[in-house]
Amino acid sequence: MTSAVVVGSGPNGLAGAIRLAQAGVRVTVLEAHERPGGGTRTSERTLPGLLHDDCAAFHPTGVASPYFRSLGLEQHGLRWRWPEIDLAHPLDDGRAGYATRALAESSTASLGVDAARWQRIFGPMVRHFDALMEDVLQPVVHLPRHPLALGRFGMQALLPATWSAARFEDAPARALFMGVAAHAFGRLDTPLSGSVGLMLTSTAHAVGWPVAEGGTEAITRALVSVLTGLGGTVRSGVRVTSLDQLRDVDGRAPDVVLLDTAPAGVLSIMGPALPPRVRRALTRYSYGPSAFKVDIAIEGDIPWRNEACRRAGTLHLGGSAPEIAAIEKASVRGEMPERPFVLLGQQFLADPSRSHGTANPVYAYAHVPHGYDGDATEAVLGQIERFAPGFRDRVLAVASRGPAELEADNANYVGGDISAGANTARQIVFRPRPALAPYSLGVPGVYLCSSATPPGGGVHGMSGFHAAEAALARL
Repeated sequence: MTSAVVVGSGPNGLAGAIRLAQAGVRVTVLEAHERPGGGTRTSERTLPGLLHDDCAAFHPTGVASPYFRSLGLEQHGLRWRWPEIDLAHPLDDGRAGYATRALAESSTASLGVDAARWQRIFGPMVRHFDALMEDVLQPVVHLPRHPLALGRFGMQALLPATWSAARFEDAPARALFMGVAAHAFGRLDTPLSGSVGLMLTSTAHAVGWPVAEGGTEAITRALVSVLTGLGGTVRSGVRVTSLDQLRDVDGRAPDVVLLDTAPAGVLSIMGPALPPRVRRALTRYSYGPSAFKVDIAIEGDIPWRNEACRRAGTLHLGGSAPEIAAIEKASVRGEMPERPFVLLGQQFLADPSRSHGTANPVYAYAHVPHGYDGDATEAVLGQIERFAPGFRDRVLAVASRGPAELEADNANYVGGDISAGANTARQIVFRPRPALAPYSLGVPGVYLCSSATPPGGGVHGMSGFHAAEAALARL
């Protein structure tokens, strides 16, 4: 029987393992951490009984993923839960732009003079969403299945986020779009920087930004259940440092190896075994700004100044569109902003099982410079207080993790970069290197399947799926 070893049990590693197992390959997944999941784990980090997502928390691409949809994860215990409002962006004047699965209603209610233009931009993407996702979640070099839908998206995606935001007349629409675009963790005034904002905003209106009931780790448990049902195995607490470790007791190497690691992990594991051209490309691979994670336990709800924010599952805290652009530019330059961009989650609104009594878990992280070694806890709390006066009075406990702690917990987060690489124009198109076969590492049977490969970051499993497809095509 053909054998495969997958190094890393994030959503891409597990998706790749499942695809191989579906084809009859004997698969073993090796995970360095004591629990599988990579960035899709959940822990009690503040108070007993409060569930905080370790990294990935909101799953627009998860619920939209064609491969995840094909697996029937609901039959393995996964339950998606949606808040009343998917995402919101408060402003200092008390207004807020927000988005829900009801495109017309949410844009009309919160975007005022820009409602019609917002609907003209995102309406076609929402109407053709499934077709668009079939192409957007493919490798960059592929024959488009829906060229018209992809072409319309591509023309707008080429623009800098600042240009796209400037099409709107008023602050709520501009800020709402820029807050979503900031998920790219990079400058927002460069070509292609608006692509993430376009995709994630259209996803919000098409399928929403749900959370997994019981915490993000429920996605991991469902994927592991699918894999073991197909005969695959997962072994935790096994740190792989070389390909020689993957040989069986008779010294035979597996037929296929998938590496769900950052390029730095590939260099560490494979070293001289890599062809020089591949080794040079992975050595030049660049990493982006870091996350500074702050988990908070609060009594009751957050007292947002804007009422709609009290019903939103995800919030972007960064002020106006120009302020966000300046914050992200500073982070890329290595400067710590006084008021960083903060992404905040109120998952308990959609999933009360994460709470305990009247205490609720709040998820937050700030964008900080790569490898930042300071303490951004107060800056994060200050940004929340800015839009929710009285918030600090409700705080029961706080647990913070900076870039070094994030990388220690997950080696793929090099320098605290949870995106597995800088989202520059070059690396958005060519991840991890310019190549017709981006998953191949130039060594027969060995493939990279992490978020450092197309289609990039997010809990969707498509990078793992495509890497497994490449392996199966060779077999």
